[in-house]
Amino acid sequence: MTDKILSRIEGRTGRLSLNRPQAINALDLDMVRAITEALQNWQHDQAVKLILIDHAEGRGFCAGGDVVTIAKSAEGHGAAGQAFFFQEYRMNHLMYTYPKRGVVFMDGITMGGGVGISCPCKYRIATERTVFAMPETSIGLFPDVGGGRYLSRLRGRMAQFLALTGARLDGAECMALGLATHYIPSDRLEEVKRQLVEVPEHVEAILRKASIEPPPARIVQNYAIIDRCFASDRLEDIIDCLEEDGSDWARKELATLRKKSPTACKVSLRLLVESPLQFHFLDEMRLEYGIVVRMFRHPDFIEGVRALLIDKDNAPRWNPPTPEGVTDEMIDRIFEPLPPEQAWTPLGADS
Repeated sequence: MTDKILSRIEGRTGRLSLNRPQAINALDLDMVRAITEALQNWQHDQAVKLILIDHAEGRGFCAGGDVVTIAKSAEGHGAAGQAFFFQEYRMNHLMYTYPKRGVVFMDGITMGGGVGISCPCKYRIATERTVFAMPETSIGLFPDVGGGRYLSRLRGRMAQFLALTGARLDGAECMALGLATHYIPSDRLEEVKRQLVEVPEHVEAILRKASIEPPPARIVQNYAIIDRCFASDRLEDIIDCLEEDGSDWARKELATLRKKSPTACKVSLRLLVESPLQFHFLDEMRLEYGIVVRMFRHPDFIEGVRALLIDKDNAPRWNPPTPEGVTDEMIDRIFEPLPPEQAWTPLGADS
């Protein structure tokens, strides 16, 4: 067991605290395995009534997966990266299908893999410090860990906007979009956690009493322009619409889009078409795993991680460099199912 996950039972509550503050609690394989093991141990423990997930310290709940390690793996044989995604998706599926209620505190940065361990929870707490995003297109990936399912269920064309731009949402915006269930000031969190440990059966009353009305959600005023400019499932059409609109908002989002991996953007748009067709979350995980196995070996992922997280020159050289260079046939190949012996399977399938 790793000390990067603090796992314990307090009262009748199973507690998981992410404890890797120097990396904003980015998930590595040891952390994924520790979370999975704890949840499996508590799954049939009658003494555990509630699961509480937070972070021990630092300025964010979880910045995502440890993509630097994965990118370095992809430059070699890629086995470490493939093992990480396989086990991470097993953890995501376990959380999504978990029989006990979960409370997650999305206090501070909650991105990528942090979204993957937040969205399965029944109660999702936002604060004035919440920064929620799926920024994967910046590093040549797509909103995975169930992102296809979570985003595609949002109103209008919000999924396409968030997936392509990686826009950051504050706590009030998470509430407006249904990504959070409660808005609680950060200075109340410790008392809320204490009460949840003492009487987990009263979780709804405890959270309701501690919640306040969030401030106005800024994104609401952009619903109409998002629905119009991100209406198409073709990246070129979205870019054209933003160019034609010409407003300050459109120019800003256009500049953001031009920095993203064109391949990753087109994969994200295709995912948001395919995800609603997946009947079970298991099907979603199998679909996303097939995609990610190809994408983390794609040159754009290694280049994106280099530009944003290693050299930090913020000047990725995408290949192909333009949306027009990414053909439908290229995307079709990325979405082809893996051979059965390589396909993702849930926990217990190989026992």
